[in-house]
Amino acid sequence: MLNQVISQFQTRFPAPEVHAHCDGPCGVYDPSSARVAAEAVVSMTKKLLALELPAPGDQAAAVAYHNTFARYSAIKEEQAQLAKEELLILWTDYFKPVHLEQFPDLHDTFWKAAKLCSACKVEVSAQHATELMEAIQKIHGMFWATKNRDVAWFTAS
Repeated sequence: MLNQVISQFQTRFPAPEVHAHCDGPCGVYDPSSARVAAEAVVSMTKKLLALELPAPGDQAAAVAYHNTFARYSAIKEEQAQLAKEELLILWTDYFKPVHLEQFPDLHDTFWKAAKLCSACKVEVSAQHATELMEAIQKIHGMFWATKNRDVAWFTAS
């Protein structure tokens, strides 16, 4: 009975057909969130590499060192995952087949950037953190070019 009422209502008042370029409304997508997360990865990586081991036998210093190392590592891994999620959203929700004509290396660029996020999670590598920032800078350029805009690349550090 309810299905018949709904069907009659839909017949009398059909919903208009709509189309969307992206999963979200325009203006939602922006590579800056991936950049911010990647900058945190770079920062935590630098801090981890700069940590000095405590003197042997100094238990308080050892505890402080391990606590700091664990905190920096957790932040680095969390931010690398966040950068990866932001990149995957751009890749799968914003970029469309028409963009491949403009950027034939689009898929490879995103795939490598996502792999760099994974590498930054499992390693403490200044090289990979720097390469991640470079990949996101390239994606930044691609993204804004699709909108015919020249948006400057900048970093906080």
